[in-house]
Amino acid sequence: MSDADPQRNASARSGGSAVAADAMDLATLMTLFSPAFPTGGFAYSHGLEAAVREGRVGDAGAVRGWVEVLLARGSGWNDLVLMAEAHRAAAAGEEQGLAGLAELARALSGSAERRSETLTLGAAFLAAARPWIGADGAGWRLSGAEAEMPLPVAAGAVACHAGLPLAGSLVAYAHSFSASLVSAAARLVPLGQSEWVAVLRDLAPSVVTNARRAAGSTLDELGSAAIVSEIAAMRHETLPTRLFRS
Repeated sequence: MSDADPQRNASARSGGSAVAADAMDLATLMTLFSPAFPTGGFAYSHGLEAAVREGRVGDAGAVRGWVEVLLARGSGWNDLVLMAEAHRAAAAGEEQGLAGLAELARALSGSAERRSETLTLGAAFLAAARPWIGADGAGWRLSGAEAEMPLPVAAGAVACHAGLPLAGSLVAYAHSFSASLVSAAARLVPLGQSEWVAVLRDLAPSVVTNARRAAGSTLDELGSAAIVSEIAAMRHETLPTRLFRS
């Protein structure tokens, strides 16, 4: 078959378009879930500061284990399930479904600081994501104020309306969640540059595995067994001096 063959050229163009679309999705995900995205996530430790202060987390291995538990059966896992449901609800145009998910996510916050964290970050994420969803929220609205939309619900809805695939969006969210905690640990433990980079590398299988699990999850799979993390988040509220807001 010659290079001038129309069928071959059409196939090449089609393949090139698919690659270009995948590359655009990747670029958008890297922007939305980048540590530089202006949500203020750097100000929160998700209770990790209290765990470090109490000696529960004191080295790179402990940081890795802490994050792995949250992704597999803690608040990180719940976030991924909620994000997946929000993505599907937004795709179906179910505004009431999104409102119900936001209410559920607020109820799942185990402490005042966890609730404040997810709501503050959710509102900031929505505000920063306006270029992707439009000034009117791409046609979807919640019955309440945007300030009451927790981060995983906001992330799922925005990813959907930006045309991003669910699977890739979940991986990006799980990676962002992990990177934020490792960044906090780098300041709290502290961790050297080579240590925290190695922790992120070692967390990659957990990020991908749990994102894939969440892609096929339902709300019946919500639940947390990371009790120590929940207690640490509560104790953080009473620390006499704090670097982080949670």
